[in-house]
Amino acid sequence: MTDFISPEDAGALRRAGLDSFDALWALELDAVDAPNTLGDGWSSVYRLDIEGAGYYLKRQSNYLSRSLRRPLGEPTFAAEFRNIRRYQHKQVPTLNPVFFAQRRIGGTVRAVLLTRALDDWQDLSCLLDQWPDLKLTCRRAVLSACGHLARQLHESREAHGCFYPKHIFLRERPGGYEACLIDLEKTRMLLGRRDRIRDLEALIRRVGFWKENELRCLLAAYLGEGGNGREIDAWLRRIQMRRQYKAAQA
Repeated sequence: MTDFISPEDAGALRRAGLDSFDALWALELDAVDAPNTLGDGWSSVYRLDIEGAGYYLKRQSNYLSRSLRRPLGEPTFAAEFRNIRRYQHKQVPTLNPVFFAQRRIGGTVRAVLLTRALDDWQDLSCLLDQWPDLKLTCRRAVLSACGHLARQLHESREAHGCFYPKHIFLRERPGGYEACLIDLEKTRMLLGRRDRIRDLEALIRRVGFWKENELRCLLAAYLGEGGNGREIDAWLRRIQMRRQYKAAQA
């Protein structure tokens, strides 16, 4: 995979001296949390600001995923970057990639991925913490935005695989909210209704406290014009069956 640099951010990176793999790899920053480890590999995330704009820099070394197509492994950021670009091509709202590159140095595989920070967004988890204090119109707007995002995702023949509150970001707009998805490492092509139910059930299970009328609001936005009462009832039953299955596996 060749190096990628966003045309919109290339000038700012060049002026900051950060428009190369070596410069971004050598940059001294404090990690936002403890690094992830996998075997002898590691992966870490950093925050930086360039010309007043926020970015997140991800760096990893020998942090590889393996598949039938890539039995020797590749950096997980390579898969994430490909998925971001695919989502953008399909117009599924997600992160804006700014820079990606990988290098093999001796026996070590390194990768860097730089994305724009979602500074004027907040993840769904933050809104859920405020849920009892939110106005009814605000709750409905959030539910509708999440349902619409799931519909955009699945109509594009994609299954996120980790459709959790912390991966759904929302931004308030006149008349409601817009939503986007992050953490696309596990996303894959949608195979059928079962994948759709998995994504929806994963979100509902992790929220845990949405009431039936709220789930109906979510599903009405997800199903769009086909979301009549009978169809929503059918989807609620399917999701409940999935929840029971997951509980039995625990």
